[in-house]
Amino acid sequence: MKQQGGRFITVEGGEGAGKSSNLAFVQSLLEAAGKKVLFTREPGGTPLGESIRELLLGHKHTGMADETELLLMFAARAEHLRRKILPALESGTWVLCDRFTDASYAYQGAGRGITRDRIAILENYVQGDLRPDLTLLLDLPVETGLERAGNRSAPDRFEKEAMDFFKKVRQGYLDIAASEPDRVRIIDASPALEQVQAQISHVIQDYLASSDG
Repeated sequence: MKQQGGRFITVEGGEGAGKSSNLAFVQSLLEAAGKKVLFTREPGGTPLGESIRELLLGHKHTGMADETELLLMFAARAEHLRRKILPALESGTWVLCDRFTDASYAYQGAGRGITRDRIAILENYVQGDLRPDLTLLLDLPVETGLERAGNRSAPDRFEKEAMDFFKKVRQGYLDIAASEPDRVRIIDASPALEQVQAQISHVIQDYLASSDG
């Protein structure tokens, strides 16, 4: 399932990292460079995926088993890939996605304690050899992120987890970045938005310059 033509860029980060505003900024940079961009998100991205998102983020199923959570994530991802992401990439469109499988390794893996091997089985089954070409990891201290998220909206099912959970998630993300430095670029999301976006602009411009797309 290796994509042809388009490029697959993902943005990751914990609660309160500022993904929404920075995703819009990334999209504007890509479009300014003449790229056709499809913006999407996980879990979600398709009608079925959005229904699964409601199950995962809502409070109706607060006692959900960790394995159920993981399988629902990948069920939504399978639909997302086949209905939206792969067709776009094959047509030459660049796909910009709010979270992808790195989030499963961070949240269900590091956070919930499901082993990497089990997640990798699902990753390989659902995705084949498809992986993001570039990932921006918006990183900031957990306390800062949760404070920002609390000021933004009512907490979803994940945001009501304990501080220790989010510290494990952050470390999970940092471990991924350390293991794949060519793909995952860490963006310090702590300072003012202008400073964050200056970092993002540098990474995106470097990627565009080196890309043959």
